[in-house]
Amino acid sequence: MSLASWFRWNEPPNRISQRNPTEMVVETLMMELSWQIKQAEKQQRERENEYRKIKTGVDYGWLVSYPKQSYDISPGERLQLEDLCTKIHPSYCGTVILRFRQVVAEYEPEVQEVSRLFRSVLQEAAEKIKEEEEAKKLAKQWNTKNRTSLSLTTFKSRSRISPFISDIKTISEDVERGTQPNRRVWSMPEFRNTK
Repeated sequence: MSLASWFRWNEPPNRISQRNPTEMVVETLMMELSWQIKQAEKQQRERENEYRKIKTGVDYGWLVSYPKQSYDISPGERLQLEDLCTKIHPSYCGTVILRFRQVVAEYEPEVQEVSRLFRSVLQEAAEKIKEEEEAKKLAKQWNTKNRTSLSLTTFKSRSRISPFISDIKTISEDVERGTQPNRRVWSMPEFRNTK
């Protein structure tokens, strides 16, 4: 047995391309969430150190050792967030990450609030994607209806609308003469069959 086969160095480098795009989106978004959680922990520690420094007047930050365990979301919440991530189309992944970073920078949340903000950004993006898909469907239906509707074209070929024919009586003529108008509706144009 050679060393190369032991360490699998001869494995093809295209493993990433074999993965499902949805899985890649979920992994990318969840990595962004974990990174933002770590950043929020770091900022929270810095705030606590600043508070201690202001309170005591002395900086003992170099003596403080932080626990190895960091904040982690519950498995149930993780599954719910991953399920929301599957609703994000790969083309929107970058937009979602940018929006999430913007919201985190704007609110400067505590560690426990980061996952809630992430959920709200995912829901907002999923709603926008759904609205865009519905708009595309409506536009597609509208285009196909316009192409297949021939009733208007056959109607135009059979009859002709002539609104400016000289023998059409108008209401103004009747008013000038002082006569009662006929029972015909004057706002309608005159239809005549062409032979």
